[in-house]
Amino acid sequence: MFVDLRKAFFMIPGPESPLAAKGQALLRWHQTNCFCSATGQPTVRNQSGSFRVCHSSGITYYPKMAPVVIVLVSDGSRCLLARQAMFPPGMYSALSGFCDMGESVEEALHREVAEEVGLEVENLQYSGSQHWPFPQSSFMLACHATVNPDKTQVNIDKAELEDARWFTYEEITEALQNLPRDPRREPPVFWVPPSYAIANQLLQEWANHQQLSRKLHGLK
Repeated sequence: MFVDLRKAFFMIPGPESPLAAKGQALLRWHQTNCFCSATGQPTVRNQSGSFRVCHSSGITYYPKMAPVVIVLVSDGSRCLLARQAMFPPGMYSALSGFCDMGESVEEALHREVAEEVGLEVENLQYSGSQHWPFPQSSFMLACHATVNPDKTQVNIDKAELEDARWFTYEEITEALQNLPRDPRREPPVFWVPPSYAIANQLLQEWANHQQLSRKLHGLK
């Protein structure tokens, strides 16, 4: 039985997920790079599948990844998540977007948040990176960012997002335990990307920071 890779990430053991992602990305790259862009002649795959060569032009083609910023925005006690119309029912994730030509990670992050939800972020903190095979092999650069607690009004770009809202610590910790439920259920259960996704890592880090902060302040 074949299963869509996005769905498979909920079932594949953690250590095997990167292998599945790499395999998917390489197969798709080979399928879309069968011909040389300079000559139109067929390209030939090397034995390991790590590159393709056009013997007519001598050009060697290597797989590429598109840089994408993904950011978890917090106002100190809540974090902001959004959903696109293509997301499964009930799923929310961190804001993300492709880096434009010539942009730094910081510039792309500021622009994406401003464009999608109308907020101005500050205090950027790098978290980590991850290869993600969708939509066409992305290189995810994950960060945390904050906003002024007095300036949290969200203005959603409806061309990009279906919804965006602030979530509390309690809602996030519960969502991290939820798996996708029956899509016909109304209303859908709130859940977040699987543990393999770097968006989940951002949420885990934020929840851990909130838990520590609550302990230091004597809160449950």
